[in-house]
This record gives sequence, C-alpha cells and structure tokens, in this order.
Amino acid sequence: ACSTITKQCSQKPIDIMCNAGSLLDFKRQNILHLNQVEILVIDEADRMLDMGFIPDVRKIVYSAPHKDKRQTMFFSATLTPQVERLAEQWTKNPVHVEIEPEQVAAESIKQRVYIVTTEEKFALLLNLIIGQKLERVLVFVNRRDQTRHLAEKLRRYRINCAVLSGEVPQNKRIKTLENFRSGRVRVLVATDVAARGLHVEGISHVINFTLPQDPEDYVHRIGRTGRAGASGISVSFACEEDSFYIPAINEYLGTPLVCEQPDEALLIAPPAPPAKAPAQKRRRARKKKSFKSGREGPRQGSRHSKPRRNRPRPRNQGKKAGVSEV
Repeated sequence: ACSTITKQCSQKPIDIMCNAGSLLDFKRQNILHLNQVEILVIDEADRMLDMGFIPDVRKIVYSAPHKDKRQTMFFSATLTPQVERLAEQWTKNPVHVEIEPEQVAAESIKQRVYIVTTEEKFALLLNLIIGQKLERVLVFVNRRDQTRHLAEKLRRYRINCAVLSGEVPQNKRIKTLENFRSGRVRVLVATDVAARGLHVEGISHVINFTLPQDPEDYVHRIGRTGRAGASGISVSFACEEDSFYIPAINEYLGTPLVCEQPDEALLIAPPAPPAKAPAQKRRRARKKKSFKSGREGPRQGSRHSKPRRNRPRPRNQGKKAGVSEV
C-alpha cells in the first residue's frame, strides 16, 4: 500500500485525503511535501479535539504555507469555543456557515430501544445475530476494553468478528474494514472511532450495546446504516446506566424513542459450542492414535506380517548308527 501511495504522489496529485497521522508519516519519509498546499480542509474538527489529534493537525498546518497564502476550511458538527479559537488562529477573515438539517436522524432508519439489564445484553445481542441471521452488523460500545471483551465472547460462539478502536494500528484498521466490506468479518465491534467517516455499504443493523453519553454520537452511530437510499435498523440496549442518556437523545432528535421489552426467549443465551482443541494438541492426538494402532497389529509390508514357518521338530535321538533297539 505504501509503494502505491508513493507512486501516486510522484505523479503530483491535485487532491489528497488522509488522516493526520498518516500524512505526517508520509511527510517524514519525504513522500509528500506540504509547502505548496493551496487549500487545507480540516474535517471533524470537534472530534479531533476530543480524541487528541490536534497536535498532529497543528504540525500539518505549520508545514503548509501561511494562512495568507492558502484557503483553510473547517468542518465541524459542533462549534465549540476550542474550535472557534483554532479557526481564528489558522484562518484569515473566516466566514461562518451553519446548516441545520430538517430532521436529525434519517427516515430510512428504524430505531428500536430494548429495556434490559446489564446481564441480559449479551444474550439479546447473540440471539438477534443468530436468530435473524444477520450478516453485516456494526456493534458500538463506549470503551476499548469493552470491544475486546465483547469480541472474545462472540468468538466463543464461533461468530466471525473483529475490533475497531483507537488502539488498533492504522494498517490493521484498513485490513479490518476490507474484511468487513468483503463479508469475511460478520460483526464489527467498535468504539466511536467508527461513528464518523465510516462508509460501508450493506450494514443492515447498527446495535448500541452501550448508549453514548453524547446525543450527537448516537446520531452519527446509527447513521452508519440506511445510507444511499437503503433502509436500516438501529437497535439500542438501555440498561440501568444507559437509560439516563435517553432523555438527552430524545431532546436532540426532537422525537421520543420508543422503548420496549424484548421477548423473554431472546434473553436466554444458547449454550456455547464446545471449544476446539488447539491445532498442536490435535496433531499430538493423531500421532498418539496412529502409534497405538501400529502396536495392536503388524504393519502392512513389514516382515512380521508374513506367516512364520513351522520348523520340524527333531526326531527321537534314541536310535544311533549301527545300534538297534532290543
């Protein structure tokens, strides 16, 4: 992938779309030079602040020409005081353009909230995936450790899943998304890293295993389904802790979410299939079995497989030459 990017950059590209970390990496390798940038676009500025990417963005800005010699555009879902300060520092005579959608959540997304306990969440998730035969599901949680724990439990039931969070290296993220798009990964367990900028066709269900604390994150999460005119389903689990976030989400959406109790059958997890023995143990078991069977009978083609000839017993040595019995 790096060689392909190097070849493309050698052809003097006009437009470059890249995350901050990769762009700085290419700059350090002298693959890209930013001293001739004419237009600098910073997308999701508010999320960059929240996730700690601003130091990298600042290095990029200072590597580009002065703000008097370039055009700088900020795109942000929320205009916080921090974003405004950055805009004043990195732009010249900025113009504020605000677009408010008529409807926050797309009509193509059917939203559903299940009232459950924390202990019932996994059984409900498992039964929804298996019972409805879901093939491309995006499951959101709030923390990195929750992605690892949930993915591990799903793998026990032999559900092909992967993890996408801030601690996953960039090259592995790309590979994970490729596998998710191609169908090799059935369930993607992710943090809010995947809530914005992730475009994967065919995601039928977005499941909020834990509800986000920020109502805007809820809208961005469920927006991963029902894209490009397709319909989608959003399912959220509201436990004792998550239910406190529902009023803020309702206020942000402008319409109340419909909460319901799931069927009791969905709250009972099926028994986990028996764990597969490691490959090394299986090889040892096969060797032991073949060795044991070789002891029980002669091997084909061995000298022991031939019938032993019966040697004639020696006759009575009572007769001797020249002597006869009386």
